[in-house]
Amino acid sequence: MPGCERHSLPSMVAEAKAAYAVGGQGVRPVPESGRRAEDERGEEAYNPAGIVPTAVRMLKAALPESVVFTDVALDPYSSEGHDGVVRGGEIVNDETIEQLCKQALCQARAGTDFVAPSDMMDGRVGAIRDALDSHGFQKKTYQQDPANGREALIELALDEAEGAGHGDGQAGMPYLDVIRRLKENTQLPVAAYHVSGEYAMLKAAAERGWLDERKAALEALLCFKRAGATT
Repeated sequence: MPGCERHSLPSMVAEAKAAYAVGGQGVRPVPESGRRAEDERGEEAYNPAGIVPTAVRMLKAALPESVVFTDVALDPYSSEGHDGVVRGGEIVNDETIEQLCKQALCQARAGTDFVAPSDMMDGRVGAIRDALDSHGFQKKTYQQDPANGREALIELALDEAEGAGHGDGQAGMPYLDVIRRLKENTQLPVAAYHVSGEYAMLKAAAERGWLDERKAALEALLCFKRAGATT
């Protein structure tokens, strides 16, 4: 997409340093593993020498005070391109959760501060929480993609009971009402996620001269804050 770059590991660290210097205290590396690293079970996801664990170690070495978030999902490593293990044309929930737990543990061992599951498997928050606890890692897993306001509150309550440490509203702009309701119904921090589709729309409009890109981006962030997002 316009304005997006794929970084090498060294340039990623340089970009994170530049962001940190102007107040950007958190970073979430998103991997491009390459076809050679993909298989039907996404086993590269928990390779200690893989791209994400390596990125985490490099970021924490260069910026020890920064907060590193890592995505937990199999799609960057799956030959099927899905977030889970596929059997007979269907996602296999429990087998996928086993893989996700291995992935989360691998990321935690590398030094990530937050593991952020985006896969949407049933029961994965509790399973990941248990896996981290049983291996001496204390905090924190989160992520919920709301289908509607009421379900979002139910899912947040379930995830919080399973040990989630953060609530996440995505996509941000279409779900400002959900972000507000999440904030009103939990003591957890609530994040707003400005997803790639929102970015693409803003960027396309700016390229056509329909809006001021900087003003529109800052207004979007202000909307998240006004709705109740803490990050």
